Amino acid sequence: MPMKNTIKYLCFFLALLVVIDSASAKRNENKIVKNSFACTDYSQGKVFIISNKGEKIWEYPAPNCNDLWVLPNGNLLFNTGKGVKEVTRNKEVVFSYESKSEVYACQRLSNGNTFIGECNSGFLLEVAPDGKIVKKIGLLPEGTDGGHSYMRNARKLENGNYLVAHYGLDQVCEYDSVGRKVREIPITGGPHSVIRLPEGNTLIACSDHNGEPQVVEVDKEGKITWQLTKNELPGIELMFMTGMEVLPNGNLVLTNWLGHNQFGRSVHAIEITRNKRIVWIYKDHSILKTMSSIQLMDRNGYPLKGVLFH
Repeated sequence: MPMKNTIKYLCFFLALLVVIDSASAKRNENKIVKNSFACTDYSQGKVFIISNKGEKIWEYPAPNCNDLWVLPNGNLLFNTGKGVKEVTRNKEVVFSYESKSEVYACQRLSNGNTFIGECNSGFLLEVAPDGKIVKKIGLLPEGTDGGHSYMRNARKLENGNYLVAHYGLDQVCEYDSVGRKVREIPITGGPHSVIRLPEGNTLIACSDHNGEPQVVEVDKEGKITWQLTKNELPGIELMFMTGMEVLPNGNLVLTNWLGHNQFGRSVHAIEITRNKRIVWIYKDHSILKTMSSIQLMDRNGYPLKGVLFH
């Protein structure tokens, strides 16, 4: 074969490989090949389980769902707008709490009780499996309505204190076991979610307040030791940072809420290293509209071991 034709066919073959590779990347850009996960979709008012092929395999109605846990028994615990439910994979409700206040935070405690953060009322509650309130702490004066933006996610810490994201106040506060404020962390952007790391630092996911969606880590003195800002990741814009997981290898799994007229404009979830290298993304907008919380699962559908899940 003449050299000219050889070069011609070689060029054609290389161009074909580029097209095939591009098409393959396009097909896989919405897929997670690592783990299945459970997540909340605030705008659709549903909780989903997504397979490790990126496909929807389970869903359950949950108005304004914002916080979610996959429990060790495989059940899902999540908020429902003005309440909290625990639901089996067969969709049986085994725990339910209803409130007059908006609820954005829930957490199953080691003693079997459920921690619940009531936004408008400002109450931090611990509720027994039978639905009885066994502990109640008020962060607001009696009868005060904190409004829609007073509180988002909150957690009970191992030392018995409570860590609260005061979304509308641009601050994260830590309260002791009786509700006395022991620490205040000012943070621009409207804190949505908080994780207390083992070494004592605090990881904070911030919303779109002031146009500064970000994730920051602060030390015990309040100094920022790590930060991910709006346009740092190539090809990804942070819109409104919500749920977080810290994996055993130190990587972060983050959800990027696409509400406030941002539907379809960026990815739903990402895993990144602490050096800000993207490990995977999930951006299938045909299934989800606004992911606000995520938890990765193992191949059997249970929580991954060693994860610091918010």
